[in-house]
Amino acid sequence: MATETKAGDGAVRRGLLRHRLLKMMNLYPPFLGAGIRVRRGSDGRTFEVRMKLNFFNRNYVGTHFGGSLYAMCDPFFMLILIPALGPEYVVWDKEATIRFKRPGRGTVHATFHVPPGRIEEIRRAADEGGKVEPVFTAAVVGDDGSVVAEVEKVIHVRRRRGGETG
Repeated sequence: MATETKAGDGAVRRGLLRHRLLKMMNLYPPFLGAGIRVRRGSDGRTFEVRMKLNFFNRNYVGTHFGGSLYAMCDPFFMLILIPALGPEYVVWDKEATIRFKRPGRGTVHATFHVPPGRIEEIRRAADEGGKVEPVFTAAVVGDDGSVVAEVEKVIHVRRRRGGETG
């Protein structure tokens, strides 16, 4: 018995694979070692990330190591935009800045979200101008509500050229 394939089957398989990979993010060695836990929102445009202070992410003075604070913020805006824009677009992290505001103690949290209107704005700009480099910001916040760090990310987006992959 032959199996019928439908036009969207490849996209569905890619979507399922992406979903499984994102679920495994908590096992990604840099996240696992630093104690970074990731939860994806049901809308596909939100990630919630948290990190408890522990032996593996503590610095010399007993607060969160800056590299771990940055690692917990690194990939998420790109991971939101890639599936939201679709395979016709190239999406890359281009630049990042982290500003440490106060020592991180205890558990810290960050939320990464791109609203649908912003995604459409990025798509239109890439379609009209060839490339766009939107800027996103996120705050790393302690349990007491204080801002521990602010992260700014610049993402490069452009339409894929004919035959281009990856």
